[in-house]
Amino acid sequence: MANPITGINANLPQLGQMDTRGPDAGAGSFTATLKETLDQINQLQTQADQKVAGLATGNNEDLPSTMIAVERANVAFQLMVEVRNKIVQAYQEVSQMSF
Repeated sequence: MANPITGINANLPQLGQMDTRGPDAGAGSFTATLKETLDQINQLQTQADQKVAGLATGNNEDLPSTMIAVERANVAFQLMVEVRNKIVQAYQEVSQMSF
């Protein structure tokens, strides 16, 4: 039996490979990841809107897939809001630190 945890470790960077050039070294990758995630959430919302519009006009009679698309977009949006809240909270904590 294969260990499912080993697949996770393959995607994590090793300590020797981590970027240690400074605080702005990973800013581009964070920004790119955040933008990509927002684009994916927007795509999910667009797909859900299209399915709802198709259901309302009678072009699409597949209610289960419409409900799944709407719920998937809703969960993705809620996750995005929670991530934003954590980012704001972390910023506020760092800004209150005295150096």
